[in-house]
Amino acid sequence: QVQLVESGGGLVQPGGSLRLSCAASGFTFSRYAMSWYRQAPGKERELLASIGSGGGSTSYADPVKGRFTISRDNAKNMVYLQMNSLKAEDTAVYYCRGTYGGVVEYWGQGTQVTVSS
Repeated sequence: QVQLVESGGGLVQPGGSLRLSCAASGFTFSRYAMSWYRQAPGKERELLASIGSGGGSTSYADPVKGRFTISRDNAKNMVYLQMNSLKAEDTAVYYCRGTYGGVVEYWGQGTQVTVSS
């Protein structure tokens, strides 16, 4: 059974940091490119960061560039999102996604991040 399970969300003050984790199982994780998305209330889901299957290539959306870092550990079937200098506008549900060959995709159930004082 394929699973992507996000964790690490919560309430954090502006300027704070969080590290999200996504645990993968049920598929050959090391073959999949992984991404983090988020969706705020009333807004479309947006791509934040992506990392290649081997971890050697990463890309970031402009709103998070320089603040967020995506990484992965293929030995542990994990992908991470380190989030620094958090802002109120970062409040959203955060999702991880795995893709292979542009056809197969898996999504996690999401973890809530709330940035508020």
